[in-house]
Amino acid sequence: MEDLLARHRKEQKDLQARITQKKKSATKKTRRGINDECDRLQRDLSERHQAEIAELNGETNEPLVNKLDDLSVNGNDLDGEKQVSETAQDGEPRAAESPATHSSQSSSSTSSTQTKKPNRQKARLARRAAEQAAQAAQAEEEASKQTDHRGNEKEVMEGVFKRLKLKEVDINPDGHCLFSAVACQLEEIGLGLKPDANRIVLQPSTISRMDTVVSPRHDGYRAVRAVTADFIMEHKDDFEAFMEEPLEQYTRKIKLTAEWGGQLELQAIARAYGVVINVIQGDGRIEKIEPGETDGIHDEEEKRKRVVWLAYYRHTYGLGEHYNALTTQA
Repeated sequence: MEDLLARHRKEQKDLQARITQKKKSATKKTRRGINDECDRLQRDLSERHQAEIAELNGETNEPLVNKLDDLSVNGNDLDGEKQVSETAQDGEPRAAESPATHSSQSSSSTSSTQTKKPNRQKARLARRAAEQAAQAAQAEEEASKQTDHRGNEKEVMEGVFKRLKLKEVDINPDGHCLFSAVACQLEEIGLGLKPDANRIVLQPSTISRMDTVVSPRHDGYRAVRAVTADFIMEHKDDFEAFMEEPLEQYTRKIKLTAEWGGQLELQAIARAYGVVINVIQGDGRIEKIEPGETDGIHDEEEKRKRVVWLAYYRHTYGLGEHYNALTTQA
């Protein structure tokens, strides 16, 4: 049993490592499929482990064994059948049993009934519960030794914020976080939500959405989403090759749904608004997205101002990937 449990622990640890690696490599497009696959792998391993433990304990066909036990303990019907006109092996009728003999047999049957065998099913269940408790304790111990990705990510990020004198602005994790964080930053640096007309021609529906924005912090994401979709549609040759679905369907999701934003959207935002986007990663790296040509912007102070800072989390938030805005501390 110890060898089997040791192998089970090793297989569980190996599977956890595989699951962690799969989830790290997931993108927003493949996350749901990978999560389903990881759940299936965990379920299959748990079922196989339980089956192997049951086989080692000799628990196969348990319901049939219990039924046979019940028959052997409560076999009154069988005894009644045996008492119906039995004959000896030589064909002669058996002698009738005397009252004393019958009384003795009845006493013996009563004694046998009163001293039932131990309930083997209860014993097996208790043993199985003890083994499962031991496995849970082992899993908890192994989990405590695993890397605290959430804690490490937060610690590294806060160190970078302090070094660069940045202050984090919490954004609601609702699927719009990337666009909300950008809207917050555009307002912070004084650019506003409407991009330069020389960089992009906005659709009438986009202009209408901008006019209905209450505040950049509250629902500014609506305007940024529409500008992003328009820019991608207008420069489809630069983006279409990286999409996993038709261009019209992709841009419609960006504009009208809570579809998460990623690398393509960051590129479109940087170019549409003519800003540099610095994204601080959980490992301390800073990814820089350039706006391309900045026609008409010659003043160096203006260029330094047109910088958007974002914090990108992979582990800290329960719903998955998340962006917060970052502002310079006074």
